[in-house]
Amino acid sequence: MGRRQGRAGDLGVARVMKTLLKAVVSVGVLALLAACASTFSTDYAKSVDPGVSRNWRLAAVNVQVPDSLTISEQNVLVPDADIVWQQEDPPGDRRAQVAAIMSTAVTAGASGLHGHEPVNLVIVMQRFHALTPSAEALEMDNVGVLNVDFTIEVDDAATGKVLVPAQQISAALPGLTGQAAVAARAQGQTQKTEIEAHVRAVVAGWLGIGPDARNTFQRIGA
Repeated sequence: MGRRQGRAGDLGVARVMKTLLKAVVSVGVLALLAACASTFSTDYAKSVDPGVSRNWRLAAVNVQVPDSLTISEQNVLVPDADIVWQQEDPPGDRRAQVAAIMSTAVTAGASGLHGHEPVNLVIVMQRFHALTPSAEALEMDNVGVLNVDFTIEVDDAATGKVLVPAQQISAALPGLTGQAAVAARAQGQTQKTEIEAHVRAVVAGWLGIGPDARNTFQRIGA
């Protein structure tokens, strides 16, 4: 009887120690994240002159997602990859999924072009880093960043002539985590809709047919 009690006591201590260890690790991870708070931005060097873009009409959007971009399916807080897109599309071709999201967003952003000169917009992706399930579940304030980096070029649809050489665009936006994410998802607001809306606004601003969407913000993320 004493031996059974001793073993039960040992197991109880082991469970307590395991629980404490998990708590310590969690606190350590959160402390590490807090130390990584940084400045993020939506930015580009110069927008298109509205006097020029008012002559354009969108003919096509070509989104390229280079094979050189790395992809991660790891459900960790901050995967080390260029493309992290795990939650809102089924497992499959992540490059194609990213291209579809960006094509929808860029097409919407350029929908205000009502001129007579048809143009193509060429998008080359550099980074598309959404939140993993682990990151989205974090119950912390001011944490979570959706990073979308790409170049955008304007070509004459009839001749192929480059009208605006490829310009660098960074389109970071705060991500939602914890209960804020749960509430948003319940209302139909997803990472996909957040990214599409933001990229749409950024492209419209860059084309000179919408408000300037450039901004900076402080956030715990990567």
